[in-house]
Amino acid sequence: MMSPGAARVIRTDASSGAASSSAFPPPSASGPDGGVLDRGYARSSSALLKVAQMLLLLIGFICIRSSRWTDRSAYTFFEVVSMYDLVIILMFYTVYIFRIYRVLTCINWPLTEFLHYLIGTILLLIASIVAAAKCANLTGLAAGAAFGFLASFLCILSIWLSYKVSCVTQSTDATV
Repeated sequence: MMSPGAARVIRTDASSGAASSSAFPPPSASGPDGGVLDRGYARSSSALLKVAQMLLLLIGFICIRSSRWTDRSAYTFFEVVSMYDLVIILMFYTVYIFRIYRVLTCINWPLTEFLHYLIGTILLLIASIVAAAKCANLTGLAAGAAFGFLASFLCILSIWLSYKVSCVTQSTDATV
């Protein structure tokens, strides 16, 4: 028996170091107290895919821009489409890395990203096909078209990932 003046020690999951329930999640780098950057997203496959897309688009743009042109309209279209895709992908990367999606809740970010990738990939694929058809054995133009095709392939992967996140997740949530 305890005397009336003795202190009692009560052990809880949080104080004992055991795995705690959902009431006290462990702090992590990607949690709400992890700072401004979401380091968990920066290491994710989606973020690495966006970085690879931006690099391929930039290299393709530089290849097309530094080559001599035989058909100005075809290569200008490729430049515009590649820079549009690069800027929008950079915008999505920034939104996710700085957690802006938590502030702008009026936008359905996965659906917006899916629609961007769908339209942007079609335009990039058309621009790459036109650039490849008009390259006339100029290596810089052919290289730019090849980088455009590689970026298109990575964008198709992003479409699949965005589809899985936006459509499949919403359909499973609706059935529950």
